[in-house]
Amino acid sequence: MKKGVMRPGHVQIRVLDMDEALKHYVELLGLIEVDRDDQGRVYLKGWTEVDKFSVVLREADEAGMDFMGFKCLDESVLDNLHEGLKAFGCAVDEIPEGELKDCGRRLRFTAPSGHDFELYATKQQTGKWGVGNHNPEAWPRGLQGIKATRFDHCLLYGTDLDKTLDLFRDVLGFDLAEQVVTPDGKRVAQFLTASMKAHDVAFIDHPEPGKFHHASFFLETWEDVLRAADLISMTDTSIDIGPTRHGLTHGKTIYFFDPSGNRTEVFCGGDYHYPDHEPVTWDADKLGKAIFYHDRQLNERFLTALT
Repeated sequence: MKKGVMRPGHVQIRVLDMDEALKHYVELLGLIEVDRDDQGRVYLKGWTEVDKFSVVLREADEAGMDFMGFKCLDESVLDNLHEGLKAFGCAVDEIPEGELKDCGRRLRFTAPSGHDFELYATKQQTGKWGVGNHNPEAWPRGLQGIKATRFDHCLLYGTDLDKTLDLFRDVLGFDLAEQVVTPDGKRVAQFLTASMKAHDVAFIDHPEPGKFHHASFFLETWEDVLRAADLISMTDTSIDIGPTRHGLTHGKTIYFFDPSGNRTEVFCGGDYHYPDHEPVTWDADKLGKAIFYHDRQLNERFLTALT
């Protein structure tokens, strides 16, 4: 049952060198810098996003993800979810309005997987960059690099997938869209959605909690993914794998690394999900084909390069 969570809203990523990170996220990926704050954080967005920002970069001594935030319909939904989180047993920190620039109050909690998540309902809306909402053009001029359209999802590695699913499904109203299951019935991967998308967040079973695998950004076409591959090579950016197709979700994809070692994905296409759809299930012995449909085998970096 839907509980009022709409979509992924933002992710805060730790980077080791801000200037180098901005070359990756702005000049290569094509996000737009929209603001900075007195903590030194830099705020970015994809050009189709109506909210002010979706990516926050924070310079730190260790790479990884600080938190992922989901936007809710309104403030009353936030209050209801606060009660649900407490009833589930989550400790909830109330982050005041303005701690992220032009963002309302946020509720932060730790999932059983070991990852920090946030819920919020209010953020300044600045509209689609360069085109607006009134008689908009097809796309804005002046975009850089890969021209990422929006922040789409994160893939996270962590512990206790069953309780994490209980939290996201029963408290937050997500659906299980796709899963990978072992012969003895253990779910080792789960793709969760609060919308019609194939996934808004995904989890892989891992013995160490709270690990970050990648943040993903949407492109419009397969040609855009191939162009991204060219730009990744032109800039001598470290590549993980691709261009290729997933079996899971069927998106067309390429993975590469920022200078701090955080993995980035850009992809196009992918399945859709309605609440009456049964979860798509992959057998664990088909995981190679599920992840990389063409090669049908996993590379070592994809499994072990985590931040």
